Amino acid sequence: MSDDDKALRSRLLRLESRFTWDLKKEDLDLEGLSTRLQEQIDKGFGEQSAIINSYSFLAYVRYHQDKPEEAMSLLSQSEEKTRQCFGEDSELRLIVTYGDLAWLSYHTGDFTQSHRYCRRVEDILVKYPTGSPTVLHPEVYGEKAWTYLKFSILYYPKAINCFLKALKLQPDDREWNAGYAIALYRTEWIDPETLLEAEDSPAIKQLRRAVEIDPDDAVLLALLALKLSSYKKHQEAESLMERVLEIGPDCPHVTRYIARYFRKQGQVDRSIDLLKRVLQRSSQSAFIHHQLALCYKTKKMALFNKKPYCNQEMQQLRRLGIHHLEEAVRLKPSFIYAMADLALLYEDKDMSRAEELLQKALVMALEENKDSACQFVYLRYGQFHQYHTKQEDQAIAHYTKGLLFTVETADGKQCAQRLKQIAKLRLSKDADDSEALGLLGLVCRAEGDRRRAVEYYEKALACDLNNGQYLSALCELRMELQ
Repeated sequence: MSDDDKALRSRLLRLESRFTWDLKKEDLDLEGLSTRLQEQIDKGFGEQSAIINSYSFLAYVRYHQDKPEEAMSLLSQSEEKTRQCFGEDSELRLIVTYGDLAWLSYHTGDFTQSHRYCRRVEDILVKYPTGSPTVLHPEVYGEKAWTYLKFSILYYPKAINCFLKALKLQPDDREWNAGYAIALYRTEWIDPETLLEAEDSPAIKQLRRAVEIDPDDAVLLALLALKLSSYKKHQEAESLMERVLEIGPDCPHVTRYIARYFRKQGQVDRSIDLLKRVLQRSSQSAFIHHQLALCYKTKKMALFNKKPYCNQEMQQLRRLGIHHLEEAVRLKPSFIYAMADLALLYEDKDMSRAEELLQKALVMALEENKDSACQFVYLRYGQFHQYHTKQEDQAIAHYTKGLLFTVETADGKQCAQRLKQIAKLRLSKDADDSEALGLLGLVCRAEGDRRRAVEYYEKALACDLNNGQYLSALCELRMELQ
């Protein structure tokens, strides 16, 4: 590398750009992200600044899809639309765009143009100094945050950190407050049994703050309603959702949240009607297909519980569920939850395909190192073996792995419930079944009931004196109780 090349690369590395933000290609679902970004551009979903951001982000995706010319065109469009939208205030919004253009020019061999874009960024930074080399402009923090939020679930913590930095500089900014609220909504898990007051929720606090700044943002109102309904604050949630229906009833970006709300409230047919309407305008949305599949699953379970039920209607609901889950997985191959749900719908109709999907979903969940996804797949894998392959030992193994993440989540509680169910059924046939007693000890320990866990392990040891696993668990429990 010549001295000139080294000097240019040194300048490039100092730029704020998607090429310098450590966005790992292996964490990126290129096709899925490409579809979502293109749809946001084509349909005009969201605020104008978000759509402009999608042009720049899609350019980065196109570069990795070996389409540099299209990437360059998208960045040029992003620059043009930024100037149209922000006018005299556009320069700070163009820092990242010029950084991306500088890197793209470098990668395509146009070093002269790369130098020019580097100079444009440097000129803006001289004109608008931050006062510290370690502090970025809020516009840069904001674009960085939105990029992380759209990139992958693995980058959500980085998105939250960037939104917080932007808010530290501009506490009352509408966009940064909204972004921070959305990021918290996506990352905050709710357990109403341990978090009794809705106002203790950071996501609810921030959603209220964002809605206070922008009372007519239908997305924020819908997310707040969904979060409140999780805390059983149904009256306020219903009032908010009525307002959402007034503001944006025909916007696909909003309607999907309305539909999810109605499904959770038991109004499944209303949810289906809304989602079908959205699908007419947004047919490439894996999320919408998954939500429709969940609606048909809910209807299928309700029909099953009636007994006797119409088998033809049951099969029709199953076919609809399979169709929408297959579409969800096709549109987003990394959609772990849809993949695992699809596997169970195949049942004995295609057992090998179901096993293949579950194994693939499990590998992806483990690679993402996301506890919630892993636990979800272990639960589905356990159900698959318990109800379809009838391999009880395999079901126990998967439920146990799911339980060991945490018993506090809905999926964790289901793993615990199914292990208890299996153990109690076995004990009804053989009161000295040591494995069943050990399972109950394991579940009690996971639930925090150490004294009962000790009782079960003692009974298990009495039936299987040489079991090192039970003895080890018993010793640990007794030490914890001292």
